[in-house]
Amino acid sequence: WRCQMNIKQQRLESLLVEVLSEALSQLSDTQINSLSITGVKCSRGKQSAEVFIEGSALSGEERTQILHKLHKAQGILKEYVMSATQWFRAPNLRFSFDDSLYHTNNLDAIFAQIAKDKH
Repeated sequence: WRCQMNIKQQRLESLLVEVLSEALSQLSDTQINSLSITGVKCSRGKQSAEVFIEGSALSGEERTQILHKLHKAQGILKEYVMSATQWFRAPNLRFSFDDSLYHTNNLDAIFAQIAKDKH
C-alpha cells in the first residue's frame, strides 16, 4: 500500500513539473519564462507544492526578483495547472532554488584541480 502511494505521489510530482514548465514558458516575462524546473515536492493531499528551480547562474538580486515575480504569477500558474490537469483545485505553490547543479559543478572543479595537482 505504501509503495502504491509513493508511485502515485511521484506521478503527481512529475505531472506538476511538466505542467508548470509549460505554464512558465507561456508567460511573457523573459526572466521567468525560460526558467528550468528541476523538481516538485508535494504535500500529502495536494495542499501545497514546493517547486524547485535551477538557479546556479543567477545572482542573489536576480533570485529575489524572480521569486517575487513567481509569487505574483501564482494565480495564473494555478489556473493553468487546473486547466491542464482537470483538477478541481491546484496546490499552493512555493518556489525555491535548486542549487544541486552548482554544488555538482563545484565538486567537479575541485576534483579536476586535485587530478591536475597529482600530475
